[in-house]
Amino acid sequence: MSGDVLSQNEIDALLSAITSGEMDADELKKEQSEKKVKVYDFKRALRFSKDQIRSLTRIHENFARLLTTFFSAQLRTYVQFNVASADQIPYEEFIRSIPKMTILNVFDVSPLNGRVLMEVNPNIAYAMMDRMMGGRGSSINKVENLTEIETKIMSSTFENAFDYFREAMEDLVDIEPSLEEFEVNPQFLQMVSPNETVVVISLNTTISDTSGMINICIPHVVLEPIIQKLSGHYWMQNEKKSPEPEVTKQLEKGVKKSIIPLCAQLGTSEISIQDFLMLDVGDVIEMNQTIEEPLLIKVGDIPKFYGQPGKVNKKLAVQILGALERGKEDDE
Repeated sequence: MSGDVLSQNEIDALLSAITSGEMDADELKKEQSEKKVKVYDFKRALRFSKDQIRSLTRIHENFARLLTTFFSAQLRTYVQFNVASADQIPYEEFIRSIPKMTILNVFDVSPLNGRVLMEVNPNIAYAMMDRMMGGRGSSINKVENLTEIETKIMSSTFENAFDYFREAMEDLVDIEPSLEEFEVNPQFLQMVSPNETVVVISLNTTISDTSGMINICIPHVVLEPIIQKLSGHYWMQNEKKSPEPEVTKQLEKGVKKSIIPLCAQLGTSEISIQDFLMLDVGDVIEMNQTIEEPLLIKVGDIPKFYGQPGKVNKKLAVQILGALERGKEDDE
């Protein structure tokens, strides 16, 4: 009966014990009336609410989708990113939980204070690099002996990938991520004090036949200026917010004053490259459209109307006869 909710078997056992006299109901009431003490570990301070953790999880789910699209295009193989967990732990505990030799990318996220760490499992990092170099995406782990070329390829790849973190965070704050440090030994990396609370979002990563974890470590100091925006109340307000009527009117007024190109297409023709090279001033090109057929009128590059040519006050003009029905542009 360690949980708050009892199963049906536990309820039956409790009633049976009270009925048989094995358990005294008065003693049970006395235990419930006593004050319960909850153990609190000051070294493991919980500085984020569950609501804020859920908001961060939602943000990184979007980030995972963006990474899936980015790496699928870059590596041209099966790639999948999913959020596995989101926890708040001391920084020291996070460092102890990752491999002794791994891929560490430290990013500045100005204008926010502090830095964000992306830890990539070496198996994943080498599978990515192997695909980019034309291989099948096989993985080896020799992270302690990275060459300068391998270091450059990996750091450049993850810097481009982390740029999508800006898009994932744009509803909260506009940031400019930039790679500040690339390291392989976590013992040489001291971003914050050991007891500082950090949020660690773990991403399950699959590349072809290789799988592993990517961990995003965000210190509390980074999120502190925008922590109020992580509440569910803030997200609900943003969803309900709509443009003010005056702003809408100004936008409509601006759109109506926009200048768009309008052109009337007299016809089309196909000629050989040899005939094209021999064209000279005064030559006549025969169109594949008769003078009785209406002209195609385009707004920008999109066919919208059909009309007939003419003159107005001794100036060339086109009279619009009607709107082009949807699907007719494919027939022109």
